[in-house]
Amino acid sequence: MEKAKPFQISKKQVWDAFRKVRANRGSAGVDGQSIAEIEKDLSNNLFKLWNRLASGSYFPVPVRRVEIPKGDGRKRPLGIPTVTDRIAQMVVKQALEPLLEPHFHEDSYGYRPGKSAHDAVGVARRRCWRYGWVLDLDIKGFFDNIDHELMMKAVRHHTDCRWIVLYVQRWLQCPVQHPDGSLEARDRGTPQGGVISPLLANLYLHYAFDLWMRNNFPTIPFERYADDVVCHCLSETQAKRLRVAVEKRLKECRLELHPEKTKVVFCKEQNKHGDYPRCSFDFLGFTFRPRLAKNKYGKFFVCFLPAISTKAVKSICDEMRTWRIHKRSDKSLEDLSRMLNPQIRGWINYYAKFSKSSMFTISNVLNRIIARWAMRKFKQFRGRQRRATHWVGRVALRNPELFAHWQILRMRPAAGQ
Repeated sequence: MEKAKPFQISKKQVWDAFRKVRANRGSAGVDGQSIAEIEKDLSNNLFKLWNRLASGSYFPVPVRRVEIPKGDGRKRPLGIPTVTDRIAQMVVKQALEPLLEPHFHEDSYGYRPGKSAHDAVGVARRRCWRYGWVLDLDIKGFFDNIDHELMMKAVRHHTDCRWIVLYVQRWLQCPVQHPDGSLEARDRGTPQGGVISPLLANLYLHYAFDLWMRNNFPTIPFERYADDVVCHCLSETQAKRLRVAVEKRLKECRLELHPEKTKVVFCKEQNKHGDYPRCSFDFLGFTFRPRLAKNKYGKFFVCFLPAISTKAVKSICDEMRTWRIHKRSDKSLEDLSRMLNPQIRGWINYYAKFSKSSMFTISNVLNRIIARWAMRKFKQFRGRQRRATHWVGRVALRNPELFAHWQILRMRPAAGQ
């Protein structure tokens, strides 16, 4: 019976957690067990997990280390828990999150209900118009350097629930298994890839940064999305002083600012004069810099605006080249649209939010990929790229809803004669 267990965790909590983990999908952990394999004997597997959670005998297995490439050529380490451990983490997250949410800062946007990256970028855009300077903060290896002692102190401050505290501590101390099978013990950090990690990261920075800013620099607004932070200052002097103060504060919390990536930026606009070396910064895949804009009277002026970053464009173009669509000559154009549109629509929905025209390069590459497919598909276009491009343009005129970038961005190749 559930009442006989030391911890009051219901079977419904485990079932609800499984449904959310299943919706999020994700790959297998060190045990190689996928969500589909869990579902083959779902009732028994979930009962076993509930029994271990409610009795206190649950211990996580090591997380699987995976490295993904970053935009600067380096690799970002991820820690992939097993499906069972992700379900257990979701149980704790669903119990802990309602306790923490009311306390979080209004300008913390990462991984929070009802908040998004677009919200953070939109607020940053408006504040860049009002404030002349930005301090773009970069915390060096944030997820890998979270101090366990300070993390647990913050968790205990918000809950005295024994099983939440117990399992959070076990997850923090859980070792990492490398591809060669070797285990690495951890005395700091929480692995990126875990269900509970974003919530714990928000809690850590709530005390390390958000609350500290509110108490010490209440007149300086900021936007924080996980460990990406932008602060808005009235002068270069204020921004430089804030940088020194933030650096000192983070050291107290066992963290460190990246000396090269942290920078002071001038928000140059038509009514803001001055010649400074840095007039742009990247935030959540968007580059903020001076751009031409048109007012309601049809006149152009210089404004500090966000648009898709060069890094994001390069990353998307690199991914499109891996599709190798030109080798799918067995597919029809309609088949290609069904295959590609979900991905294209996702890119457009995110990156075209603040500037559709900045998506031109991506649309152009997409059109060239489709034209290259036509050159392989139809004999009359072989070796004739221009003809293939014009044919794609005529198709776009007849059926502009076939591909998402034709429909939403209205960026189609020239139809020719």
